[in-house]
Amino acid sequence: MTDASATAASGDTVAVVIGASGGIGSALVAELERRPLYGRVLALSRQAVVAASPRVATDFIDLLDETSIAAAAARARALGTVRLVIVATGLLHDGDAQPERQWSALRSETLASLFAVNAIGPAIAAKHFLPMLPREGRAVFAAISARVGSIEDNRLGGWYSYRASKAALNMLLKTFAIELARRAPGAVCIGLHPGTVDTDLSKPFQANVAQGKLFTPAQSAEHLLRVIDRVSPADSGHVFAWDGSRVPA
Repeated sequence: MTDASATAASGDTVAVVIGASGGIGSALVAELERRPLYGRVLALSRQAVVAASPRVATDFIDLLDETSIAAAAARARALGTVRLVIVATGLLHDGDAQPERQWSALRSETLASLFAVNAIGPAIAAKHFLPMLPREGRAVFAAISARVGSIEDNRLGGWYSYRASKAALNMLLKTFAIELARRAPGAVCIGLHPGTVDTDLSKPFQANVAQGKLFTPAQSAEHLLRVIDRVSPADSGHVFAWDGSRVPA
């Protein structure tokens, strides 16, 4: 890894956050707005987002609707040169559909729902946003993944739909990284494991989190952007934890 946090940026450099109304997404927008590296920040979400400053633009996106993804990508292109895209969306549980502890709890509807949000949506976002990354210079496409998406690290079992959908996302990111390297050698495509963050997604599972390992969204944003600052093209295709360590495939 190399530290790119001090890289100078022109006023038309754009950072995009998809899922900007969520806990991590909104914190990423706030942290990016405070940084001088990007001239504009585009906050994309299904729900309305209030812009914190003139540097922050907002618009609609629904990762289950490709038409809205294409429109959001066009908005990003109109703002300037896109050098950072973060997909900060994810679904672990939906109402009564808690993570499965046994294979007997598997439901096709839950599998389909989690794959749609955790893998298919980010993949279609990549389809529209990766082509606009500049062919020269540094650029990063990152998506929030999870350590439980690691096949090698799976020692406990359970959480079938979530594990499988995040593993699928990781494979998509690896494959995108290979194609991206041919088009833009200075660009990076990675997954990010944020750890346990105090958001609605993790609330039912926070009781056993070790002291000091439950992060606020603001802490998580700082961690993730620090990782993004340091990755290089040699890191493309891999998943990195909040502390910069590589998550096993």
